[in-house]
Amino acid sequence: MKSPQLSVFLKTFPRARYHSESRLLTWYPQGTLDDQLADEIMAVLELDESFENVPFHRYTDLSRLTEIHLKIGHVFEIAEHRRTVGEPVRSALFAETTMGFGIARLYEELMQGAVIQVRAFRDRDAAAEWLGADVQLLLSE
Repeated sequence: MKSPQLSVFLKTFPRARYHSESRLLTWYPQGTLDDQLADEIMAVLELDESFENVPFHRYTDLSRLTEIHLKIGHVFEIAEHRRTVGEPVRSALFAETTMGFGIARLYEELMQGAVIQVRAFRDRDAAAEWLGADVQLLLSE
């Protein structure tokens, strides 16, 4: 049975799934990556680590973004905040475009040394391996 918090989250972010067997949250934002969507991504990343009283990893698939209109300074603000919170979990960011991957790599670099491990990927198989999950979980919305 899903926790009330998880149920509310999944209604708020309909392209998100929680895979309890793998302790993995997958999310597929779409549209324009701007400061507002970046804040939504941060909200996803800042979820209570204990939907089921255990920490869980995250996979964010940026391949459905159609445009990027993000202030780079906003990425720095998000990373500065995220470095001070969270459990020791992994957050994989997948991107197919050069710009999306560049933003993901920037965030990865800004998160170096934080409790939360962040990695940018262009290969879903590599992301799945790093997360310890079946790649099929990363392919389904």
